[in-house]
Amino acid sequence: MEIPTFWAVLAVILLLLELWTIRGVLRSNAPVNSRCMWVAVVIFVPLFGMLAWLLVGAKQHAHPKSSS
Repeated sequence: MEIPTFWAVLAVILLLLELWTIRGVLRSNAPVNSRCMWVAVVIFVPLFGMLAWLLVGAKQHAHPKSSS
């Protein structure tokens, strides 16, 4: 794999992970202002924002499980 191809693949993977994290933030039951803050952090500081959400935010604001 050539170097430019490697970076392109890495960028696509990072973008997909970022979108997945934003989806998780928006689906959480956190207050709206908290969700907006998390989305801004994930967009402007992607790696730190994703890790912070997965380690801290997701546990505090987990979305409720649907009952069947």
